[in-house]
Amino acid sequence: MNEVNIRNIRIFIAYDGTNYLGWQIQPKGPTVQGIIQDTLSKILGHKVKLKSAGRTDTGVHALYQTAHFLTTSDRPLEIIFRAVNAMLPQDIVIWKLEEVDFKFHSQRDSLKKTYVYYIYNYPIRNPLVRLYSWWVPEKLDLSAMKACLPLIIGEKDFASFRKSGTDIKTTIRTVYDAKFKRVPGRKHMIAFEITGRGFMRYMVRNIVGALVEVGRGNLTVEDFKKILEARDRKVAPPPAPPQGLVLKRIEYPEIKIIDSYPKFKVEL
Repeated sequence: MNEVNIRNIRIFIAYDGTNYLGWQIQPKGPTVQGIIQDTLSKILGHKVKLKSAGRTDTGVHALYQTAHFLTTSDRPLEIIFRAVNAMLPQDIVIWKLEEVDFKFHSQRDSLKKTYVYYIYNYPIRNPLVRLYSWWVPEKLDLSAMKACLPLIIGEKDFASFRKSGTDIKTTIRTVYDAKFKRVPGRKHMIAFEITGRGFMRYMVRNIVGALVEVGRGNLTVEDFKKILEARDRKVAPPPAPPQGLVLKRIEYPEIKIIDSYPKFKVEL
């Protein structure tokens, strides 16, 4: 009797989240996970269940989502890569496949996640960036916004920046770095980049929403500090809209890679 060979495949994904109800499968409407799972299942001849590093919400984008799945198929990675990308819609791409150690888990093994949020700060809106940034017409005081950032570095209770109504075990999270910068070659575009061990749903968007209120002059740096320390979602401003948020990178420890495709380093 032949022994069945089970492979653990890690995939790296980029997607435009505009037309999807986020990453995770929902009862109604298309999701990124659902589209990829259905496509891989057709190619491999068995039902595929993706386990991702985390989920993104409706309208949120990703350059560096990761997931893994188990398969009994012996199809080469190159064949799977070419087939899946030929069948996926144009707003989703698998940019790398790796056969990895069986113990690898996309969520449990992730060390850090980096998100970037784009703000288009100009009195006149730009229709070409409307799906990938938040248009804020008022002039923002970037210095005041930057002055708030040291307050969110470290291990903190971010209950004030959680999603309203969510039931989670703890609201304590660790943020390693947070910064604002002007985007080179993209006049009027501001990028807020934040790296942490992990984030609650809406956490980054809620932080950005409060920071923009500081930039508008509606809140002071001291007000921002009080909001954080209150550990109460009700005292914080509304979240920034989803279309400005991009999952930029997920960091993992070194693991054994059995095979990969493509062989070159991919930079999106």
